[in-house]
This record gives sequence, C-alpha cells and structure tokens, in this order.
Amino acid sequence: METSIIGHDSVDVFIGVDVGKGEHHAVAIDRAGKRLFDKALPNDESKLRSLIDSLKRHGTLLFVVDQPATIGALPIAVAQAAGVLVGYLPGLAMRRIADLNAGEAKTDARDATIIAEAARSLPHALRSIQLADEQVAELSMLCGFDDDLAGQVTATSNRIRGLLTQIHPALERALGPHLDHPAVVDLLQRHPTPADLAKLGLTRLANRLVKLAPRLGKRLAAAIMQALSEQTVVVVGTNAASVVLPRLAKQLEDLRTQRAEIAVEVERLVDAHPHRRS
Repeated sequence: METSIIGHDSVDVFIGVDVGKGEHHAVAIDRAGKRLFDKALPNDESKLRSLIDSLKRHGTLLFVVDQPATIGALPIAVAQAAGVLVGYLPGLAMRRIADLNAGEAKTDARDATIIAEAARSLPHALRSIQLADEQVAELSMLCGFDDDLAGQVTATSNRIRGLLTQIHPALERALGPHLDHPAVVDLLQRHPTPADLAKLGLTRLANRLVKLAPRLGKRLAAAIMQALSEQTVVVVGTNAASVVLPRLAKQLEDLRTQRAEIAVEVERLVDAHPHRRS
C-alpha cells in the first residue's frame, strides 16, 4: 500500500539508507540540511537500533530506504519497531534525482545522501511504508515460493513422462496427460511398472482408480490395459524405473500438497489486507 508520508512537517531528522546485502550506508541530516551521520552500517539489528536511538535525541525521525523488500526488510522492521516514520524512495524518483548530480561518481554514500536529501526536501517523491505492507511482503515471499514449487512440479512431471516414454511409450500416452490427477500419482507410487499394472487386471485397476477418480477411473483403466497390450517386450532400465518412478510420484504429490497449503495462506493474507475490504 503506497501513500505519501503523513507527518512529514513534524520530522526533525531525515535518515537516508542505501541498503546492501552485507552492509548499508546511512546518511542523516536535520531540517536545515546539517549532516548528523554519514557512515557504513552493518546489516545488523543492534547497529541499526543504536543509530536510530542515538538520533532520536534530535527529535522526530523519518527513516527512508531505496528498497523496501528483500535486503531492505531488516532496516525497515527495526525502524518500525523503534516507532519512527518509515518510507522509501521509488527507483524512478531515485534515478531522476541522481541525474541532477550526474557529475559525482556513484557510491553508496552518494546514494544515501540523495535519499536523505529527497526525504527532507521532496516529500512528494516518497512513499510511506505502513504496517499493512508487511502483508504485501509476506504475499510476495509466498508467491515467490509458489513459483519455485510450480517449476519443480513441472520438472518432476516431465521426468516421470520421460521415464515412462523410455520404458513403455504407449503407457506414457495413457498416463502422461493425467499426471495432474491424484489418482494417477497414487497409482504410480503403488504400481510403477507395466508388469505391476498388468497383474492388477482391468477390474482391480478400475476399482483402485475410481476411489480417487470417480469419473475418470474406468475409462483410464481401460486405456491403461489397452496400452499394456501394445508392448510385450521389457525394455532395459525398467527395473531401475520401478525404483525411481514411485519416488518421483511421491515427490510430485508432496510438491502439490505444499502448493495447496501456500494457496490457503495466500488467500488468508489477501482476505486480511485492507485493500480487500475497501
């Protein structure tokens, strides 16, 4: 949620922080532009708290960063916990202001100074970081993790289809398009080889599939039995596939369970966000 800084007129000290992975650079200036602090700062809670506490004696603080997420998350959390105003300078505004100082070499100290000066004299360029933004940060992290899981689901599905194609192409054509169905994933965990499936027979195979796939089960069982009838030879590597396939199927099941759990959490955060209620 982005809003302008409320209470800017009452701020006495403007802290600009150019955030980094290992350390940040902080510059603090007062309303008259006098520099109160200009040093590198470890990405450490105690050091950040110490800086904020030492500057509080000058009055009300405004803590501004150039990145509100990822490597900027800890400084923001510490500043919010300390009860000071927190904001960030969007990248476009940062670049435009930096262009006005094009003659100076780009350094962390220069960028921190630009942020602090913008915080002091260009309040319209700033965006407020409010507590509700914590939900946005959480959503971003969860959705990023879900993207990773989705990639792993695709890779695992492709691996399963590749193994099935290697040992029994006709069986892959029957099962491959249905790997997103829990019944097929369960079947591959319990009966991963053509021989295992053939031993079940049509009736038992259909009964097993129908438990998790009431509509698809009988048709899929018939398609599997038809596929099995199209190949009589046993391809080299089938025994190894019987070890690998159930593990891949279990991995696929677990990944999809994780995605379902993440989806529930995302929905909870979306429902709780102020924008959802407005």
